[in-house]
Amino acid sequence: MMDIDQQGDVVQPEQPGSQILLPSEAYPSAIHVLPYPRPFFPGQAIPLILDAKSWLPTLEAVQKRDHDVLGLIATRSSLDGVPRPADLYEIGTVCRIHRVHSEDDQLQILLEGLQRFRVRRWISEKPPLMVNARYFPERLQTHGTNQKAYAIAIINTIKELIPLNPLYGEELKVFLARSNPNEPSLLADFAASLTSASKPELQEVLETINLQRRLEKVVELLHKELEIAKAQMEIREHVESEIQSHQRESVLRQQLKFIQQELGISKDDKTAEIEEFRTRINDLEVPAAALERIEEELSKLSTLEHGSPEFGVTRNYLDWLTSMPWGRFSEDTQDLDGAARVLDSNHEGLVDVKERILEFLALGIMKGDIAGSIICLVGPPGVGKTSLGRSIADSLNRRFYRFSVGGMRDEAEIKGHRRTYIGALPGKLIQALKHTKVANPVIMLDEVDKIGASYQGDPASALLEVLDPEQNDSFHDHYLDVDIDLSKVLFICTANQLDTIPGPLIDRMEVIHLSGYLDSEKLAIAKRHLLPRQLRRAGLTSRGDLKINAAALKTIIEGYSREAGVRRLEKSIAAIVRKAVVKLLKGARRPIAVGADDVSDYLGKPFYEKEARQHGVGVVTGLAWTALGGVTLPVEATRVHNRQAGLKLTGQLGDVMQESANIAYSFLRANATELGIPNDYFDKAYIHLHVPAGATPKDGPSAGITMAIALLSLAKGRSPKRNFAMTGELTLTGNIYPIGGVREKLLAAKRQKIRHVILPKANERDYEEVPEHIARGITVHFVEKFEEALELMF
Repeated sequence: MMDIDQQGDVVQPEQPGSQILLPSEAYPSAIHVLPYPRPFFPGQAIPLILDAKSWLPTLEAVQKRDHDVLGLIATRSSLDGVPRPADLYEIGTVCRIHRVHSEDDQLQILLEGLQRFRVRRWISEKPPLMVNARYFPERLQTHGTNQKAYAIAIINTIKELIPLNPLYGEELKVFLARSNPNEPSLLADFAASLTSASKPELQEVLETINLQRRLEKVVELLHKELEIAKAQMEIREHVESEIQSHQRESVLRQQLKFIQQELGISKDDKTAEIEEFRTRINDLEVPAAALERIEEELSKLSTLEHGSPEFGVTRNYLDWLTSMPWGRFSEDTQDLDGAARVLDSNHEGLVDVKERILEFLALGIMKGDIAGSIICLVGPPGVGKTSLGRSIADSLNRRFYRFSVGGMRDEAEIKGHRRTYIGALPGKLIQALKHTKVANPVIMLDEVDKIGASYQGDPASALLEVLDPEQNDSFHDHYLDVDIDLSKVLFICTANQLDTIPGPLIDRMEVIHLSGYLDSEKLAIAKRHLLPRQLRRAGLTSRGDLKINAAALKTIIEGYSREAGVRRLEKSIAAIVRKAVVKLLKGARRPIAVGADDVSDYLGKPFYEKEARQHGVGVVTGLAWTALGGVTLPVEATRVHNRQAGLKLTGQLGDVMQESANIAYSFLRANATELGIPNDYFDKAYIHLHVPAGATPKDGPSAGITMAIALLSLAKGRSPKRNFAMTGELTLTGNIYPIGGVREKLLAAKRQKIRHVILPKANERDYEEVPEHIARGITVHFVEKFEEALELMF
């Protein structure tokens, strides 16, 4: 092949051997090229729209030459503007220009693909783009059997595609009108252009000069296209069937509705809702005022349109009004023994509390109406207040509803929102009645001592009406705006302490104290309730998977769970169960046995060490009350030096406790002679009084007598009697005033195995209310004057 210049002399294709060049195959070696976003094949025709500003010089340059041909090369990626040589593939299609039309800023040209060419080198890299080309002409010739077989396979696949997509048929008609279907080369190019293959796949076909390999690639592409078309057809048929099904159902519903209306047996949605509301109240004993309001709202609803905002508000209001259990009550159990069995099965210990509850139930059974009382269960966390309330409901065979008022700051939570607000709702009490569907449920108000107040109102004040038996028979919720009878509801409140509950609210409640559990009771609770529950949650059994013996449980109670309740005890058992599950899943031998010596391996070092009660000069054991129950409180006094009189207090003592220490110090100085203290002792001694532990804040007046005995022991140089603990407020005149938390303090003394407790004489009544199982084994000494305590301790 001759290498010619840019003037367009005819070039003969480089083919092995000698061939005759047909006039129709004589193309210039130098041609102008245009970019195209997709590979274009010989034998195809395409209308092309170009930007006149960028490509008009190229078309003008083509028209100036004798040959109206140009090259069309696919771009490697999407481009805006004039491409660089690296942006175009090396093989493209030489095309003949059939028509050029200019309109506004666009050029419309019709191109016909002639044959493949390869870019040998770039003559011009700027518009008009020009390359030196090498051509690959296709000749009519006798083809082998394999090529005919592939051609037939292509035709058969196209026949399969035509029913799946009619567009394939239109393309085939155009191809048959201008091409010879018996020419495998043209057929392969046509079939490739027919597919939705990716640009690299089509370019690979275009660059495959060998006809046999090209036919193979095209057959593969057609099969992929056939699979895609079949999948699209399945999706389309599925969607069409769904649409037809819905359309059919919609038409049938419309016909049914029309038939029902003609027969007079159909109602529109609004009429159906009104009838539903009327049906609800037919079986209820609705008070006259509420019934009148319901009828007014039903009349109003019948005149409103569905699209009206007032329609939704009225409908929701009627829904709440007609959902109230007007006059519907559950039947209370009359079996007192059965109620006792329910309480015993769910709770260990708490004998005095159970007796109080059974007394309350017995009174209600006797008069035939268990209502009008509000119980308040007060005690440390984890002693079972909430679960006890549920047990009361079970023992009465009443429905139970619980909600927490802890942290509640909006009175609307109790009395509801007014209907003028968007999204208004009734209060929690009305919601409880709707939920339980009876007018006499057991409603628990949890954490009533933690109720808050804000600019939105005081929920505690709103509860005054709810918890007053004289008022709650006509409770007025802001949303319902009609009176609701709550007098049949049994309210149970829970609290950790009474100090933060308003006085008027306490006056309306019957307070029952839950002091906490002894170690023996905790052990029984762990065996019968806590451990089985944790094993069930983990999917284990006590026989075949995990065994925790009584000694291990006792170790957990003494070293990890000394609080009044059992919540930390249950967490400790849960931790052991979790670690045991991990061991079992790793292949440990079943069952895993946990003994007392194994507990620290599961739970780490104990939180509490065994308390060795201190004894000596200036050391006395006191008793204190905390929100977690009663605790022992050691008080230590020592003389630092004799150079200057003074008193130093440590141990994070609050203001009241510091006052108690100063009162004790002043009382002893003022009465030193009568108490047998050397006259000049307090004139010289600098005394340090400490209350362990130093990191725990402490306050309250009940440590006055304890501090005075500690200072007196130091001044006399004598140790007080062992196995004594005391609590009481001391005055400057030596009187002992009463204190609170007697039950909790005695429980703390019993846990520490203290035999003697000194209490103020004014607390005798409180002591009589202490359960026998707590007081058993403790000798209580009541004192009215400090001198009486002095005689007991020295």
